[in-house]
Amino acid sequence: MPPSPPTPTAPKTIADFFTRPAKRLRAGATAPASASLSSSSSPSSLTPEQRRRADTNLALARARRNLRLAESKAKASGGAAKLEELLVEKTWVEALDGELRKPYALELCRFVTHERLHGPLPVYPPPHLVFHALNATPFDRVKAVIIGQDPYHGPGQAMGLSFSVPEGIKKPSSLGNIFKELEKDLGCTVPSHGNLERWAVQGVLMLNTVLTVREHQANSHAKKGWEEFTDAVIKTISQKRSGLVFLLWGNSAQSKTRLIDETKHHILKSAHPSGLSANRGFFGCRHFSKTNQILEKLGLSAIDWQL
Repeated sequence: MPPSPPTPTAPKTIADFFTRPAKRLRAGATAPASASLSSSSSPSSLTPEQRRRADTNLALARARRNLRLAESKAKASGGAAKLEELLVEKTWVEALDGELRKPYALELCRFVTHERLHGPLPVYPPPHLVFHALNATPFDRVKAVIIGQDPYHGPGQAMGLSFSVPEGIKKPSSLGNIFKELEKDLGCTVPSHGNLERWAVQGVLMLNTVLTVREHQANSHAKKGWEEFTDAVIKTISQKRSGLVFLLWGNSAQSKTRLIDETKHHILKSAHPSGLSANRGFFGCRHFSKTNQILEKLGLSAIDWQL
């Protein structure tokens, strides 16, 4: 009997390029306990490292699901999806309580839609990644917050997480300096890519203050309403959560201190990691180890910063 023809491989979606491929199991092998909390082993029988990995895997699956949902909504709209439709993580929808239906947000939505459909230049990131920071890091899982400015404005760079770029895209200098500090601080190996999604699903909210930009025009979508929205995000987590660590790099991020209740949260400040200022206080700040020390004192699991 001739062998059956091979099963055709499904085409990759953009979500596949933001995640690591899963290791293939040998025939007859069983999945490791860390692959899922629904395995035959009870959570109490897992080691702390296995529990951490299982939790990260479940969070990655949730982020991928949200990514696919946002992508399907963006495609169905023909590029004209309302902003509130693209925020699909329910914990944030509930926490922000109609923020994207306020007059300023509706005007912002009209501006971004016009830019995408009729503007002279492409707008980044693509619609389904505009709220990737919120869709990948649920409100109730936030442990630390890294605040950036506006998205990278080169083709293929912006992915909705501050400082992060998709795998296969050259690492910007600021991200390279972040990895250098991580290596000195915690001994982390410098990764071959700049995709920080695994930080996001562990509870690191990587939020830019402006969430869209025109190609090759930095700050081109500043002062259009995004700052009011992201200020609302910061104020909401400051008011409704406690014990978070805010990593504020540079003057722009540090200006958000006014939105944070310092009696409830921890603020770490340093220079920006850009090539122009990293030597003025970012290198040697040790914010990554300090964040983990704070979290552990609060009885929370540390962030695994190694990618």
